[in-house]
Formats: sequence, C-alpha cells, structure tokens
Amino acid sequence: MKKIDTVQEFEQLSETNPRFFFMKHSLTCPVSSNAFTEYQAFLNKHEEEDGYYLAVQESRELSQHIAEKYGIRHESPQAFLFIEGKPGWNASHWKITESELDKL
Repeated sequence: MKKIDTVQEFEQLSETNPRFFFMKHSLTCPVSSNAFTEYQAFLNKHEEEDGYYLAVQESRELSQHIAEKYGIRHESPQAFLFIEGKPGWNASHWKITESELDKL
C-alpha cells in the first residue's frame, strides 16, 4: 500500500493503472482507523491488488479533487475501486470492511 499526496501523483496513477483501490483516511477519526485496518487486511490478503491511500489532513487538495472530478461527495473514511480511470465502486464509514472488499 502506497500513500499518494498530490493531484499529480493521483492523475499519473489513474492514467497508468487500469485497476486499483484507493482510500481517503482520516488520521484522527476512530471509524477511519477501523476502516483503514480492514483495508490493510484486505490488501495484505490480496497481494495481486494495488492499494493506495491519502491522509485527509495532509492532502486536502487531492481529496477535494477526487470528489469534484468524479462527482462523489467527500466522506472520511471513504474507499474506492478505480477501473479504467473511473470509480467502479465506493463506500464509506462502517461499510468499508475486508469482507465487502473481498466481493470486488
């Protein structure tokens, strides 16, 4: 799992990677901490999947860019599966679980 901090990094990722998971993570929210643990567990179990994240407090510009570009209201925590440069799935808060991610 790799941290992405800038719009430029995200756009490059989106252009070069046909399928990847991405999470908006809050460093101060206990719900986000739980979701991040579930996200990590999923990625550790599925090494063939690419996973990335941002820390909302450190990358507000990127977080807002994703919300505006794809028309998906910002929430934190929030997870996405991007397919061919577009969100094919997204969920927030307690809906981000290893078992839900396993279905994708």
